[in-house]
Amino acid sequence: MSAVTDWSTAPAADIAAAFAAGAVTAHAVTEAALARIACLDGRVNAFTDVVAERALGRAGALDAARARGEAPGPLAGVPFAAKNLFDIAGLPTRAGARINRAHPPATRDAALIARLEAAGAVLVGALNMGEYAYDFTGENVHDGNTLNPHDLGHMSGGSSGGSGGAIAAGLVPLALASDTNGSIRVPSAFCGCFGLKPTYGRLSRAGTFPFVGSLDHLGPMARTTLDLALAYDALQGPDAADPVATTRPPEPVTPHLTEGAAGLRIAVAGGYFARGGEADAFEAVAHCARALGITRTVEIPEAARARAAAYLITAAEGAALHLDRLRTRARDFDPAVRDRLIAGAMLPAPFVERAQRFRRWYRTAVLALFETVDVILAPSTPCRAPRSGQATFVLDGVELPVRPNIGLFTQPISFVGLPVAAVPVRLDGGLPLGVQVIAAPWREDLALRVAHHLEREGFSRAPVAALEQA
Repeated sequence: MSAVTDWSTAPAADIAAAFAAGAVTAHAVTEAALARIACLDGRVNAFTDVVAERALGRAGALDAARARGEAPGPLAGVPFAAKNLFDIAGLPTRAGARINRAHPPATRDAALIARLEAAGAVLVGALNMGEYAYDFTGENVHDGNTLNPHDLGHMSGGSSGGSGGAIAAGLVPLALASDTNGSIRVPSAFCGCFGLKPTYGRLSRAGTFPFVGSLDHLGPMARTTLDLALAYDALQGPDAADPVATTRPPEPVTPHLTEGAAGLRIAVAGGYFARGGEADAFEAVAHCARALGITRTVEIPEAARARAAAYLITAAEGAALHLDRLRTRARDFDPAVRDRLIAGAMLPAPFVERAQRFRRWYRTAVLALFETVDVILAPSTPCRAPRSGQATFVLDGVELPVRPNIGLFTQPISFVGLPVAAVPVRLDGGLPLGVQVIAAPWREDLALRVAHHLEREGFSRAPVAALEQA
């Protein structure tokens, strides 16, 4: 056995390497993760369900397979958890909603859970989220708010708040999340961890509860870029069960991670992405630009209009999905979610049609930028994590509601499905900030190479929050 006795906060890559070498058992690692969850999650509220019996059974099977001489998978023995809009066999798929928890339990796991387990990972539970993923704060009126592990008085970000909280608290090294308008990138920024929103259609959404079909992405979150890359590679592959999933074969990124940023054409997003936020948000981008030795600026055209169009399409598609529930179970919704869905249901059809036409133009214009640039840097959020329950903040001298405006820098990017690596930045020891590393479609490898370079050179890091001392 290894001299290391506490594997509960170890990186996924270290766990998998130790398991493959026979230095630790999957059972020991799983027990350590479950013990840490039991000890600390009451303060963070990242988990809604813990599947301890399943996890220990899976760990035992991995240990037995290794004893038989079977080759371990690339994530063998690594604990992970999934946002509770992923189907988990034996559990109702909550999607953060009161209504859903009365549904029959799922009969099989979501495709991405199955793929991580095929790579040897061990599912330990389901994670808290904003109701029906219509959230940027990490707040949930049914299951309670997920709090920021770096300061429990602040938001975790949403809607994948449980995923960000679990990673930052060291409860698991890997988490599955979703991102429609920013729900991986916002909690990655607020909680100080790495995240990947892949190209639209890159990863299968089969077995998950939808929000906006034309905008929904799934992806991993982690505390290191290597862990993020290992998880992403295990998740890739076509899936006929998701009608928008790509038929492209897997394109592994882990072998290219250490190639670094040399030779890449990198620019900072100006214009819309250089105003409307607090100074620290832009300093985080400048910090990364200095680390990469870049001074070039590009402007993403009509980004403000793209955000407005994304709002229209989100509201209209979300309302259409929930229309029957709104008619029959309106009182069971979070009022803030319900009211926005009702507003979406009343949008005039010509407004949505114009937004879709604009979307086609905008995609062409944005893709043209990548003829002269490989990667674009932009802030993830306009500020550090607001206080839990905070309703308004001041941006550019204007008081604005927090909930809809946290995603003002993420929405114009997911609107056309670009891949983004979310990079955490700690400028002064205070709460983290985040930077989006944006690439052309299907070039997750470039975004992750830049993210890994920033991590390797010490300009980006994702430490475990010191909850034990808090």
